[in-house]
Amino acid sequence: MLDRVRTESGVQLDVLTGDDEARLTFLAVRRWFGWSSGRLAVFDIGGGSLEIAAGSDEEPTVAVSVPLGVGRLTRECLSEDPPGKDEVKALRKRIRIEMAAVAGGVLRAGRPLRSVATSKTFRSLARICGAAPSEEGQYVPRSLDREDLAAWLPKLVSMPSSERAGLPGVSDGRAKQLVAGALVADAVMDLFDVTSLEVCPWALREGVILSRLDQLQPR
Repeated sequence: MLDRVRTESGVQLDVLTGDDEARLTFLAVRRWFGWSSGRLAVFDIGGGSLEIAAGSDEEPTVAVSVPLGVGRLTRECLSEDPPGKDEVKALRKRIRIEMAAVAGGVLRAGRPLRSVATSKTFRSLARICGAAPSEEGQYVPRSLDREDLAAWLPKLVSMPSSERAGLPGVSDGRAKQLVAGALVADAVMDLFDVTSLEVCPWALREGVILSRLDQLQPR
């Protein structure tokens, strides 16, 4: 596909690594909250992976990518709708094993002043748990609280995807992936000892744009 794009358009596309995605998402979050936000921990759930970054500067001290994306986990681990107890138990175990492999390095970098979530999955979960709807604008503070997610998780697991699609902030296309996303979010908040995640409207796309604009600035 990349060769075809280059041949037909003359444009050479580059593929970002998972660590680069984490780094660029961190840049977007840093610019959104500003320098006064201090040390940040940033979590982004994508379709194929979970990106984690932490640091006190525009460049994170640590930036890692873990194969815990909602599309990947749903496809590989959740065949039933709603998922069965054994499937959910196995997925919980997989998530925690994968995340534990990188958690130590992130935690050793220091405790963050703010813990931040980006991506549609986190925004949907926050909306379900009571955050303001998108119509109220991106400047309205939104968060996902651990207690609220814990209360909703059993309900989400027991619902078929058609019922999840009727929840606020959940589209038909993402309803099936919501269980995997909720389990990843729950593990993030548990393993990293986070009681609440602030939801940032900027993520990877904005990070790529900001990085490119920085490169275009005269030196």
